[in-house]
Amino acid sequence: MKILSGKTAIVTGAARGIGEAIVLKFAEAGANVAFTYVSENSAPKAEAIVEKAKALGVDAVAFQTNAGDYAACETLVNTVLDRWGMVDICVNNAGISKDNLLLRMTPEQWDEVMDVNLKSVFNMTKHVIKPMMKARKGSIINMSSVIGEMGNAGQSSYAASKAGIIGFTKSVAKELGARNIRCNAIAPGFVETDMTSYLKEGDGADKYKAGIPLGRFASANDIADVTLFLASDMSGYITGQTISVCGGLNI
Repeated sequence: MKILSGKTAIVTGAARGIGEAIVLKFAEAGANVAFTYVSENSAPKAEAIVEKAKALGVDAVAFQTNAGDYAACETLVNTVLDRWGMVDICVNNAGISKDNLLLRMTPEQWDEVMDVNLKSVFNMTKHVIKPMMKARKGSIINMSSVIGEMGNAGQSSYAASKAGIIGFTKSVAKELGARNIRCNAIAPGFVETDMTSYLKEGDGADKYKAGIPLGRFASANDIADVTLFLASDMSGYITGQTISVCGGLNI
């Protein structure tokens, strides 16, 4: 039996990279999946992901919507409920970085990172907990970052948003544990995605890999595997935790 058979999941920011890997991993495990993307340019890729998921024998749908918009998140969740009747899993994966030294950072850059990375987590969680509380079950998974645990020069906004996710996760876990709703965070290290494509072999990548005990960047599937575990009943006694998937970078 597939470990997510009969479950419904929402994944934000999933037209590429980690989000795409999570959608397909969930579909392979038997879940119906709704996922979001923002840019019109991502529409063809999103539809291709939908077709890949459906080919695995589940239902899937992509929504062009902004997880940083409270009302849009409410509409998304209600649409998913109308389609499938329940939200069992919510993965808050949408994220951006606007790296800059604090001295040069603008308020607009700060606000954009907070809206996409942190406010979106509040928006989605706020709306999915209502049906989860009624059903007395659910798993919420928030994508933090090892940078949120360690900090990094030039990434104060990104680090703050990802650290905020960890505190939010712990608080939600304490609030909702009595309703059998679990909330956990994942803190990836360097992952081979479009966001890290600027780190070329021999031009930055080797320097960072030297500080990783496992000696490599993660693949998107490395992160998706941990997400699948936290989404499934195999992690039924885990809540309020942050799992670092960083190859030992934060040791």
